[in-house]
Amino acid sequence: MKQACPNRINFPPMLLWIGVGGAAGSMLRYLFGSLVQRSAGTGFPIGTLAVNVLGSFIMGVLAQHYMNSQTSQQMRAALMTGFCGGFTTFSAFSLETLGLMRGGEYGKSAAYVVLSVMLSILATFSGMAAARAA
Repeated sequence: MKQACPNRINFPPMLLWIGVGGAAGSMLRYLFGSLVQRSAGTGFPIGTLAVNVLGSFIMGVLAQHYMNSQTSQQMRAALMTGFCGGFTTFSAFSLETLGLMRGGEYGKSAAYVVLSVMLSILATFSGMAAARAA
C-alpha cells in the first residue's frame, strides 16, 4: 500500500498556468513600459499609463472572446489572470468596474473606482512610511 508523503505540497495545475502567464506578462510589462518611457523622454509616467491602457484593452478583448467560446479554463486562467494580471492588475480593475456599470450599479462602480484609487495611494504612502520608520 502506497502512502502519501506528508511533506509533499499538492500544487494545482491551474496555478502553473497562471504562473507561466503571469511571468510572461510581468516581463512584457517591464520591456514595454520601459521602451515607451524612454521613447517619450518625459517625467510623466507615460510607460505605466501605456501598460495600463494596453492591458485593459487586452483584458477586454479576452473577456469578450471567452464569453462566446469554449476555451479551456487553463488557457483563460493563463491569459486573463496570469498574463493580464502580471502585465497590469489595472486590467482586472477595469473589467470589474465595467461589469458593475453594465449591471446598472453606477453608484457601486463609482465607489469602487474612488476607493480603489484613493485607498491604493494611501496604502502605498503608508507602506513607504512604515518602511522608513523600520
